[in-house]
Amino acid sequence: MENNERFDLILPEDSFEPLESGKTTAKAVPSSPRLSFTQDSWRRLKKNKGAVISLCVLLFVASVAILAGWISPQDPNKQSLLYVNLPPKIPGVSLYGFNGWGIVSGERVDIYTAKNVPENVYFYLGTDALGRDELSRLLFGIRMSLIIAVLAAVIDLGIGVAYGLFSGVCGGVADTVMQRILEILSGIPTLVIMILMLTIFDPGLLSIVFAMIITGWVNMARVVRAQTLKIKEQEYVYAATVLGASRLNIALRHILPNIAGVIIVQLMFSIPTAIFFEAFLSFIGLGLKPPIASLGTLLNEGYKTFRFLPHLMWVPAAALSVMMICFNLLADGMRDAFDPKTKE
Repeated sequence: MENNERFDLILPEDSFEPLESGKTTAKAVPSSPRLSFTQDSWRRLKKNKGAVISLCVLLFVASVAILAGWISPQDPNKQSLLYVNLPPKIPGVSLYGFNGWGIVSGERVDIYTAKNVPENVYFYLGTDALGRDELSRLLFGIRMSLIIAVLAAVIDLGIGVAYGLFSGVCGGVADTVMQRILEILSGIPTLVIMILMLTIFDPGLLSIVFAMIITGWVNMARVVRAQTLKIKEQEYVYAATVLGASRLNIALRHILPNIAGVIIVQLMFSIPTAIFFEAFLSFIGLGLKPPIASLGTLLNEGYKTFRFLPHLMWVPAAALSVMMICFNLLADGMRDAFDPKTKE
């Protein structure tokens, strides 16, 4: 069979029609819009309901902490001996535990009436042994704990990222020496270092933050170094090296942007750790000192009256637990969103 006969069988002439004037051919439309790395990560994060709920809770907690000075019912350090150890009372709520009633000598008694508290005076979370409003102290305590945790985490981020990047980019003898230093620091228990530092320095915000950052940056440095060594083997890094880019330029322009997701996730994991350490140190009396309110100092004050005023300990304990759970759930969700392979 000749070539022209084959073409006639496959594509007959009557199957072609001239294109009418004014008409254009249809353009190919992509099946889905193009997404940047941030948009794609946010799309995956929204699928994780636990992470989204945790993000909303943390945003609410952060907003409350920032606005504590304006929304606080009273001065957190104001003492009133007339209103000592009052139970919670919420207007319009008759549920026991939130209606101002308590147990005295084995019987339920209206504590507010017994202590002649005016009808228009309410303490939504009760008062402590010095008559201070527990809700106000909780708001300021959450703010203080978040300030310490975020400040310590940010400083750890700066030191750890710089140390890890330098170690991974330089390699060789410098990397070996720097890693031996990390092994020495990681071999010393973090809690022991914190206790020793706080026994040397006067207790306070800066002392706690300084005690946390002594070894807190080690994990960040290790993660950044591992990711740097991985990115160094990519072709675009070799191309930049061949074109004469300096190590600093490669680290800041090619490596750091590609490990930003891992750094953010590690930062989110370090914040709840710092919150726990602050609460623990303040609880055992080595952290913030009264009358400064933090979750640790509230727990320290609450456990002393736990048997007959349990809410003074349950409320800050619940706040601490919710914050730590939300931070960890959000960090897990961000890790899966930034790097879906880790979930597999």
